[in-house]
Amino acid sequence: MSERNAYQVADWNGQNGERWVANQTRLDAMLAVFGDAAIKAVAPAPDERVLDVGCGAGASSLALVARVGKNGKVLGVDISVPLIERAREIAPADVPLTFQVADASSAEMSEAAFDLLFSRFGVMFFNDPVAAFTHMRGRLRQGGRLAFVCWRGMQENDWVHLPMGAINGIVPPTAPPAPEAPGPFSFRERARVMHILTAAGFVDIAIAPFDASIPFGQGATREAAIDDAVEMAFEVGPLSRALAGQPDDIRARATSAVRAAFASRPGERSVMIDGAAWIVTARNPAA
Repeated sequence: MSERNAYQVADWNGQNGERWVANQTRLDAMLAVFGDAAIKAVAPAPDERVLDVGCGAGASSLALVARVGKNGKVLGVDISVPLIERAREIAPADVPLTFQVADASSAEMSEAAFDLLFSRFGVMFFNDPVAAFTHMRGRLRQGGRLAFVCWRGMQENDWVHLPMGAINGIVPPTAPPAPEAPGPFSFRERARVMHILTAAGFVDIAIAPFDASIPFGQGATREAAIDDAVEMAFEVGPLSRALAGQPDDIRARATSAVRAAFASRPGERSVMIDGAAWIVTARNPAA
C-alpha cells in the first residue's frame, strides 16, 4: 500500500470499513443510480477488460461484469480488507470477476492493458491525485477510457447537509477540512477535476452534473424509515464525529433535530433525499 495514502488505508480497514460493511445494502441502494449513470456514460462493451477502483463491496463491479459478459473481465480493487471480503462473499462464482486488496494509486497489477478504468465514488481520497491518476492511466491500453462519479458540494448533498445542518446551534461547528484535503467532497470543483486529469495525461475530458433523488435508510413504515435514516446518518457520515464527547442531553437534542430534518423529506419505506454528483469521462491518448 502507498505510504501517501496511509491514513485512508488505516481508516478503511478500521471502523469506517466495518461501518460500510454493516450498512452495505442501504448504501448500495443509495449509490446505485449514480453508478448506473456513470456506466451508461461510458458504455462498457462485451469482452472489455475493466478495472473498478475503490470497488467497495462490489456492487459496481457486478454491474460492470453484466455489461462485459462472460468473455470480458472485471478486476475490483479497494484498500479495505473488510469491503473486499464482503465483495467476495456476494459475487457469484461463475462470472469473470475478481477482487484484490490494493491501492490503485500505486499497485503494480499483473494486468496493465485495461480497456476501461471505472470508479463509483472511489477516487476522491488520494493524497496526491495527479500522481494517482497518472499511475492508473498506465494501467489503461492506448485509447482506453476513464469514467467515474464523484460528489459535488456538501451543501448540495442531503446525506451530509441535512444532519449537519440540523445540529447547527446545538453543538459547536467543526472546522471544515482544507479545500483539497482527501475526502468525499474533494472533487466538488469542476476546475480542479479538470486540472487533475489534464495533468495526469488524459484527453477528451468531459465533466457533467448529475442530480438524483435517492433513498436514505429503509423501513417497513414511514416512521421506521425515518428512524433508520437517523441511525444511518450516525453510522456513515460526519455526525458521529461532530457529537463525539458531547453529554447525553446534547446528543438527545441533536438526535431529535436530525430526525425532524429527515422527517421533512418525502418517502414511505425510505427517506428520499437530494444527491448531486459529477459524471466524469476521459480517454488515454492513442499512440
